[in-house]
Amino acid sequence: MEEDLDEPGSTETRGMSMLRATHLATVKSAVYETRWEQFNVRRPARIVAVRPCLTGISIRSAEIVDISRGGATFVVASTAGLPKHYYLNILGLAYRIGCAEVYRNNERIGVRFINTIDPEILRRVVRADFMAGNVEALEARGSVRI
Repeated sequence: MEEDLDEPGSTETRGMSMLRATHLATVKSAVYETRWEQFNVRRPARIVAVRPCLTGISIRSAEIVDISRGGATFVVASTAGLPKHYYLNILGLAYRIGCAEVYRNNERIGVRFINTIDPEILRRVVRADFMAGNVEALEARGSVRI
């Protein structure tokens, strides 16, 4: 006997009710289903968020911990007032990458990119981190005295 998913007491209903209530119930995307190769980096970045009612933008510093073509993990000083969707601007690159937040754990944030980033851009981020020896990240945090 199959369990009716529309029945209020069913175990599946509780887990699926949120999914059915959003546009994600009908949209399938390879961006969200693919597991991308991750690279550990320590790159300084900025989070650019549009304020409510389009009244301006807010910018805060972040440090990218790992990155892939489909998403990234980064650390911020505070998540207070940060919306769930924003742009990630990696210092040294003239790109804003649209992000949708997946999780928040204290000051650590995991995001999926709205569109996958080009492999060449990912290569530049990883290579710059390797070549600079994290000097830019350390300078951005104020850890290096030259």
